[in-house]
Amino acid sequence: QGGGSAVIDMENMDDTSGSSFEDMGEMHQRMKEEEEEEAEGEAGAAEEEDGEFLGMKGLRGQLGRQVADQMWQVGKRQASRAFSLYANIDILRPYFDVEPIQVRARLLESMIPVKMINFPQKIAGELYGPLMLVFTLVAILLHGMKTSDTIIREGTLMGTAIGTCFGYWLGVSSFIYFLAYLCNAQITMVQMLSLLGYGLFGHCITLFVTYNIHFHSLFYIFWLGVGGLSTLRMVAVLVSRTVGHTQRLILCGTLAALHMLFLLYLHFAYHKVVEGILDTLEGPNVPPFQRVARDIPVVSNAVLNTTAKAIALTL
Repeated sequence: QGGGSAVIDMENMDDTSGSSFEDMGEMHQRMKEEEEEEAEGEAGAAEEEDGEFLGMKGLRGQLGRQVADQMWQVGKRQASRAFSLYANIDILRPYFDVEPIQVRARLLESMIPVKMINFPQKIAGELYGPLMLVFTLVAILLHGMKTSDTIIREGTLMGTAIGTCFGYWLGVSSFIYFLAYLCNAQITMVQMLSLLGYGLFGHCITLFVTYNIHFHSLFYIFWLGVGGLSTLRMVAVLVSRTVGHTQRLILCGTLAALHMLFLLYLHFAYHKVVEGILDTLEGPNVPPFQRVARDIPVVSNAVLNTTAKAIALTL
């Protein structure tokens, strides 16, 4: 212990003071734990990113559903508004709010031409009377089809009658209204429908009489008399509402021609008078010539002998 000797006491040495195998194991274990913590951190970050992605996707889906629901509600409101607009009876009530006495008076007025054309004549803006007249014309035309044994290859008699009458009423009214607009006539579409509808009253009378009484002369009398009066009534009303001689001539001439020709068509197309016209043009139905065997009278023997002797003497 004394002097310059130096003795190292191995027992007093700290085991942790130097590098050993155990220290390397602890370091390896610590590095492994750090790697596991880093892996767990990365997994947590990935899960957070996935959650954010799913959250954005869910937000977009929810936003799309909200937009779709809003569009559905808007479309539903518009559809219900349109349905309530067309289904509301109050819109059509002014056009059908009329008393039977007024309809009767207007039917009589449709056969009386007006004389005053210097100022616009009043036109009833209702559709009850014209609609009933069109249905009456359908019934009369159907009666004429049945009595004349009309055969419709495509369709039915009822469909043909309805299509003919309503097609004329709506089609000619629209055409005349368009022509009136070009000719600067003061008339609306409803007034045109009412005017032409009441003008069919003369057609109903004429066809009802001539479908049951088959005389050519009677039809032409009613055609010129009754049908002509109703046509003159419509022409006078349009003249009072049109300015200009050329415009009056075009508009009124077109209406008069269509109205009178339509009555001729209804009579000659669905009436028994067609058979009478064909018989008149082709002549009566004469049966073909046939050869009929006739009995030859028996000649007596004396007459035959006398005839033979005379021929022999001459020879």
